[in-house]
Amino acid sequence: MAERALRGTRLGATSYENDRNTDLAPRQEVDYTCSRGHRFTVTLAAEAEVPMTWECRNCGVTALRVDGEAPQAKKGKPPRTHWDMLMERRTVEDLEEVLAERLAILRAGRRRTA
Repeated sequence: MAERALRGTRLGATSYENDRNTDLAPRQEVDYTCSRGHRFTVTLAAEAEVPMTWECRNCGVTALRVDGEAPQAKKGKPPRTHWDMLMERRTVEDLEEVLAERLAILRAGRRRTA
């Protein structure tokens, strides 16, 4: 009889196990809402650290935990620009001197070709 029950089925494609007599790990459900009004629930392990933000399943916007506060923005250094790095190495007077030298070279090259 057991042979007939398995005949014609794809072994490995379908699980014949059931959830009876199985103890699942303790879980917790956490509610999130995004700025566009979508509300959804995420199931996490009971001992897991619950994040304050989660990506919205509907629109992809960052959602905030319902019972939580908005995370504090981290203060970061502003990005260094080329000008900032240049000013670390030279003064304005040095730059004016280099500019004058380069302009003199360019003007001298134009006079020769003309």
